[in-house]
Amino acid sequence: MKLFCAPGFSSLADHIAMLEAGLQFDVVKVDISTKQLEGGGRYTDINPKGYVPALVLDDGEMLTENVAILTWVADRAPSLAPPGPLGRYRLIEMLSFIASEIHKRFPIYLSATPQTQAALRGDILRWFSFVADRLQHGYLFGNAFSAADPYLFVMARGAQELGFSLPDALRDYISRIESRPCVREALRREA
Repeated sequence: MKLFCAPGFSSLADHIAMLEAGLQFDVVKVDISTKQLEGGGRYTDINPKGYVPALVLDDGEMLTENVAILTWVADRAPSLAPPGPLGRYRLIEMLSFIASEIHKRFPIYLSATPQTQAALRGDILRWFSFVADRLQHGYLFGNAFSAADPYLFVMARGAQELGFSLPDALRDYISRIESRPCVREALRREA
């Protein structure tokens, strides 16, 4: 398997989850601005969408989008999904929420005028406060790390780097997640 990722982008979430799941895969770095692959070649020849993540499976099938890849990872490592009959759907629900209400706002925020940025900052912080309330037991689904946690971690860490004033629960969460061996390994591999 090959995970196509770009350092500093949301594909870090997939990288972390795959390591947590114990999956064997190669990492291929993508320069998003030029669409070039580390080692040569055009990324758009592999993924016409041109953005990360993309996961090429051993049989040649490709998955894109964080929600799809993170759900696929949790299907292979059930400990990364919440328990119970609705666990898989709760995971998809949270992944979709992070993608649609938090993640999608960042590219808009970064290209917006200062006035529009202020409004978007308020929206982003409102949704971060919403998820921060879920972290009472350490992770999004209680005391067990799930495939949704690396996605929230990457989004919160990025917001913190952009100077967003996050709730204490999220700042603690970022520190706690950063200390996980698989997170440190993913960051090392993407450096």
